Amino acid sequence: MTTEIQLNGHSDASSPLISNSLKHDTKTRTWVVQKFGGTSVGKFPVNIAEDIVRASLKDHKIAVVCSARSTGKKVEGTTSRLLEIYGILESINSLKDTDSVHYETLASDYERLVKVICEDHVAAAKANILDEHLRSKLVGEIEGECKEILDYRMAAERWHLEIDSRSKDRLVSFGEKLSCRFVATLLRDRGVDAEFVDLSDAIHFKTPKELDHEFYRDVGLAILEKIEACGDKVPIITGYFGTVPGGLMDGEIGRGYTDLCAALVAVCVKAEELQVWKEVDGIFTADPSKVPTARLLSTITPSEAAELTFYGSEVIHHLTMDQVIRATPPIKIRIKNVKNPRGNGTIILPDRVAAPGHLTHTRSSSSLSLRKTPKRPTAVTIKDKISVINVHSNKRSISHGFFARVFSILDKRQISVDLISTSEVHVSMAVHSANISKHDMQQARDELEECGEVSVLSDMAILSLVGSEMKNMIGIAGKMFSTLGENNVNIEMISQGNPSSGLFVLSGNDLQMIPGASEINISCVIDAYEATRAMNILHTNLFTFLE
Repeated sequence: MTTEIQLNGHSDASSPLISNSLKHDTKTRTWVVQKFGGTSVGKFPVNIAEDIVRASLKDHKIAVVCSARSTGKKVEGTTSRLLEIYGILESINSLKDTDSVHYETLASDYERLVKVICEDHVAAAKANILDEHLRSKLVGEIEGECKEILDYRMAAERWHLEIDSRSKDRLVSFGEKLSCRFVATLLRDRGVDAEFVDLSDAIHFKTPKELDHEFYRDVGLAILEKIEACGDKVPIITGYFGTVPGGLMDGEIGRGYTDLCAALVAVCVKAEELQVWKEVDGIFTADPSKVPTARLLSTITPSEAAELTFYGSEVIHHLTMDQVIRATPPIKIRIKNVKNPRGNGTIILPDRVAAPGHLTHTRSSSSLSLRKTPKRPTAVTIKDKISVINVHSNKRSISHGFFARVFSILDKRQISVDLISTSEVHVSMAVHSANISKHDMQQARDELEECGEVSVLSDMAILSLVGSEMKNMIGIAGKMFSTLGENNVNIEMISQGNPSSGLFVLSGNDLQMIPGASEINISCVIDAYEATRAMNILHTNLFTFLE
């Protein structure tokens, strides 16, 4: 029985569904993997279905990976709500008396949040799915997924299940399931033969202790098996891909795992391109919402993208780049805008290495030129919510043992250092306070006072210049700091580089790495209230008018 499909509100039961076998022999058509973030799915679902996925099927085989839906601020997104649900579950699990008023309040909050998630997705289904049969089926699927979340709490209480990182990952996975069920149904509603692919059970093999090459290879094979089972249908794949060593949310990967999943999909299908769709045209020389003169970059290198991500620009998860760049052949990543599908976006592609005087690619992907000394950095970025921890040693000089002790204290509290600056008797460390509880910060401070005099500066920001060719820009650091000084921007701390390179010190039986110099990044710490002004000053002087 063929389900009647309505295209743009018009019934057309005779029209066949578009699939990955459209018009051309599928063996000659290359794969393109399209990853859509939660806000894109939440705010622009019709753009995704009609203007991007369906349009792309004319020339390519398409695989889609989706994050959990979000229609507003990140804290109001599905993933944030599911994390709140997990927090409630933790609190319930710690209660000794399940007959208490506190228990009833927690249980009520749990059910309320699940109801909010359910109503949000049902409303999206009713607003966007035109075919009554498809809409009704999707609503049933949404309610079924949400019932599982409710049942999980009951099962955890009844069977005394351990509430740990696996529990958190399991709850978070429902966000991607709901999102992908919605997108798959929307595509079918718009005439695309799509199939929902749940990767939450993809990892059925014994996982290693670390996220190594063998693990990613096995995950890729498991994903490929799921995609091949779809036949010619367009796979709509959950960004959550199962239990991983150390946990997905609490381990090395963390939020942004959907980017990594998309990369694994791209590698396993040998995609021509991985497209990461956002709500901006690509990567800019600065945040265009704060710097009016910011320009779109046609290409950047993976190392530049990694630095920009680390220092505040949400470009792409660093493990994503590792996977696609190391693929054979490397897979290019393109950042595109769901609101402007025809735009070229920004391509993340490795620089071609050439001997002096030979032709190499420039930042224009359509031209070649002789390599020459670059005129400007690639981008300027801000990382906010920074605190600076200053430790003044009680001794006349700092030894490696001092560094080991300091980093051991921070590591125990899971406090990562973004920047470091040292002198003979002093060390300053910039940390991202948004990820640190007040309790952990105070405990770390108390222990650090055993090493010397401690002070903490809050409400700071890291201002960074990034560019793979900055090592060839003579005097760029001096220009940066003199420009800030001339405009009365006070610099609290200067450091060149992030933890990607630096000094190793022994802490117990482990090596700790102290952030050190980098050839593609110059950073300093300033007052947060000066951040936007400082970024505009640098962009004007080092990007707009620098010759």
